[in-house]
Amino acid sequence: MTGRVDLVGAGPGDPGLLTVRALELLRAADVVAYDELVPEAILALAAPDAERLAVGRRCHGRTREPMRLHPAVLERARAGKRVVRLKAGDPLVFGRGGEEAEELAAAGVPFEVVPGVSAALGAAAATWIPLTHREVSSDVTFATGHDLTPEAGPGRSDWGRLAAGGTLVLYMASRSLARNLGRLVQHGRAATTPAAWISAATRPEQEVVVGTLADLAARVGDRRGDAPALVVVGEVVAIRERLLALAARRGAA
Repeated sequence: MTGRVDLVGAGPGDPGLLTVRALELLRAADVVAYDELVPEAILALAAPDAERLAVGRRCHGRTREPMRLHPAVLERARAGKRVVRLKAGDPLVFGRGGEEAEELAAAGVPFEVVPGVSAALGAAAATWIPLTHREVSSDVTFATGHDLTPEAGPGRSDWGRLAAGGTLVLYMASRSLARNLGRLVQHGRAATTPAAWISAATRPEQEVVVGTLADLAARVGDRRGDAPALVVVGEVVAIRERLLALAARRGAA
């Protein structure tokens, strides 16, 4: 008897941002195989008797080994279990959900992909940064900050294109923040371009640091810890400051 594996987006961290379908599958799962970034508040929504498997790993950019579905996930599915592969954000946005779906299909295991609020969308909304805005940006690009070297592989980003303009969201850029921001300046983005570092977006411990490409890394300093963080670059970051100023004025009125 073969079970199934559902690739489910856990969203950016706030349990209230789970989709109805994600919650339904989570509560019905025999096994919850989860990423390290999924908070306990979301795991607690699973059935009390569901088996928990910690299968996600971080800092994948430091290895050239292919990212594969964890063997325990296939093992449970082949044993007839209903497995929820719970992935932070959205499974198909820097979540390796595509690779895992390919392996499930090759193994003949039924699966469903359930979208989640991505880290970029959650962080932007939670910090009042519009990723697009008619006055300053009509396009947005998601990229990873891991691929800083030619050895990163054929799928690495074109940093010249990333620096060209519009809104840029860098995932996994915090550990090499100064290098990532410096690379954009080297490829022509103005050093005065607004940028924001957002840690633990939508969670109670959310933290935001705003600066420019030239000084954001220094402003963040030693705040970089184990919490997930991403970087938003572009004039849209200045819109947040306008909104905060307007809200403060209204509050004082």
